Amino acid sequence: MSEPARAASRKCVLFDVDGTLIDALDNQRRVWTTWASRYGLDPDTVYRTALRTRPSETFAVVAPDRDPRQCLAALHELEDEDVRSGVYTAFEGASQLLTDLPLGCWGLVTSNYEHRVRGRFARTGLPVPVVVVDAAAVEEGKPSPVPYLLAAERLGAAPEDCLVIEDAPSGVASGLRAGMTVWGVNVPVAVDGVHRHFESLREAVPDILAFATGGHRPSVG
Repeated sequence: MSEPARAASRKCVLFDVDGTLIDALDNQRRVWTTWASRYGLDPDTVYRTALRTRPSETFAVVAPDRDPRQCLAALHELEDEDVRSGVYTAFEGASQLLTDLPLGCWGLVTSNYEHRVRGRFARTGLPVPVVVVDAAAVEEGKPSPVPYLLAAERLGAAPEDCLVIEDAPSGVASGLRAGMTVWGVNVPVAVDGVHRHFESLREAVPDILAFATGGHRPSVG
């Protein structure tokens, strides 16, 4: 068997970050609430919109008369400060899972920026993998398949050999469009399209490890 064929058969696990490995819900709400107050906007309306859209789309909806570059700069300032001073918690099972996964078989795919991910992981004691696909790495974010396809390429894995762990509809759609197996975690009701649903990350740990080590191979479709 050729070297490229061996590389393509590797099984890899690709994780979303916020809501999947790290509980950042309170932090996100706090950042958006502070941002909304700066612009005299209703925090609840802003936050509900931000949950469904990327920042540029959020600004277009809630502050169409504002300079989107200034809006983004203010948001980035608040998010960076939150990474420095906020309180973060890793979901139960995350530390064990990332420590036990074989080296080089997993990566992160996030709509955030890598320096913030590294800051949050440092605060929670989670290991950072070699492959981190962040918002700066792609022109098309989730639900486009591009982020997950890029992560697979960097890991040397074929899409059909990748398992995506997500909590949000946009991330689930991204993984499915990339032709990968997608499992949902940390939500009480399964997101449409997931191949398996777990109410918590901890519950999914044994099966994720089994997939990565060859003990279980879920089918797509």
